[in-house]
Amino acid sequence: MGNDDKLQNTGQDLAGKAKEAFGKVTGNESTEAEGKNDQAGAKLKQAGENVKDAFK
Repeated sequence: MGNDDKLQNTGQDLAGKAKEAFGKVTGNESTEAEGKNDQAGAKLKQAGENVKDAFK
């Protein structure tokens, strides 16, 4: 299950980066902020996965 979670986190991070880039290109600050928030959420989840791995 851990690998699936890590893959989802990576996907969320990449989607956030794409959303942020799209927001920059279109000048849409809201979309850019959403992308940054998506990336931050993915990084937080990934940190949780790393902690779980450390205790295995």
